[in-house]
Amino acid sequence: MLDWTKKSGAVLRQGGVIGPDERLPWPQTTAMGVQHVIAMFGATVLAPLLMGFDPNVAILMSGIGTLIFFLVTGGKVPSYLGSSFAFIGVVIAATGYAGKGANANIGVALGGIIACGAVYALIGFVVQALGSSWIERLMPPVVTGAVVAVIGLNLASIPIKNMAASNFDAWMQVVTFVSVALVAVMARGMLQRLLILIGLIAASLIYALLTNGLGLGKPIDLAGVTNAAWLGAPGFAAPVFTASAMLLIVPVVIILVAENLGHIKAVTAMTGKNLDGYMGRAFIGDGVATMISGSAGGTGVTTYAENIGVMAATRIYSTAVFMVAGLIAVLLGFSPKFGALIQAIPLPVMGGVSIVVFGLIAVAGAKIWVDNKVDFSDNKNLLVAAITLVLGTGDFTLKFGQFALGGIGTATFGAILLYALLNLKPRQPAAQQAR
Repeated sequence: MLDWTKKSGAVLRQGGVIGPDERLPWPQTTAMGVQHVIAMFGATVLAPLLMGFDPNVAILMSGIGTLIFFLVTGGKVPSYLGSSFAFIGVVIAATGYAGKGANANIGVALGGIIACGAVYALIGFVVQALGSSWIERLMPPVVTGAVVAVIGLNLASIPIKNMAASNFDAWMQVVTFVSVALVAVMARGMLQRLLILIGLIAASLIYALLTNGLGLGKPIDLAGVTNAAWLGAPGFAAPVFTASAMLLIVPVVIILVAENLGHIKAVTAMTGKNLDGYMGRAFIGDGVATMISGSAGGTGVTTYAENIGVMAATRIYSTAVFMVAGLIAVLLGFSPKFGALIQAIPLPVMGGVSIVVFGLIAVAGAKIWVDNKVDFSDNKNLLVAAITLVLGTGDFTLKFGQFALGGIGTATFGAILLYALLNLKPRQPAAQQAR
């Protein structure tokens, strides 16, 4: 591997909090990269399945997208790019996908995804030229904190409602998140930093003992892993550009901007390093990655909140970890056997891990409020946060013709517009306020 440390000026550290411009020794960095791949895997595979896309293409393009993001940001912003859930509703609407099997109209969705990525990159160039202050005025800490928290809270129903079909499965989710929590609190050193990976392995072994061994639930089936090839190309697809699909999908760019802004603010809050100067590059990197992903048959990509959760738990923010994670994902995208192995992980175990990760995302949003000393005695901040959280958590949906804006979208737009509306009230002079 290239000596990235010398080329980037990154400082080699053996422990403690690892900043974006620092790294652990390569063996630990690689282990952390594996953990980040696993953290994003569930959502990055689930999103394409819900849209009828090839999950192996999604994994491959998530790795390529992460490497593109790393290069465009100069290795300064720790982030993993994975499948964006913001595209699901509009892709289904644009293609008429019935929800099962391959999407027969995937081409028109890809054309819309590429157009969305192009607009996203254009916004990045504007931010790079003019700065991010205009975005920050639209999305101050009370808004970005709420949006980040909502992402975790909105996703919470996925493991709770869709990943535990029986009472046994629900108890296995409990076993899983307790395993992760025990590793986080009781373990030391690298074991503690690999809490998601170690907890998942421990819970999977317990699941195998209870099901394959004692017959208490659906046993783990490794036949798919045995039969899958080690190497193989995923199912690439070509885009088709139609005005109707592009008009339907391009508005998702607002959600992607809010997610990326929230990610940068969250990492800034966690690391104490101001990354605002890289915001334009981050938008450009994400936009270009989305365009390339759509060109090959992949989903639109976004900075992944799941990986914010991992960083919050491990306190390792090294961008070298994400470079390694991207390379691993590229390799795994060409391995049907690995895809089969991941899909063999029991669904309730993945559900338990998701509960942990989504919860950490929600807390990362609250941390933005705390670190920026958001004043909730101000009714403007109080109402923006309160309404946003309920819109997002309850998955409040608004429809505009064929375009449906789901919970994360309505919460994002709602927070921005409500804050702007409430901010129109002129401030009273201090002397009048004191009366």
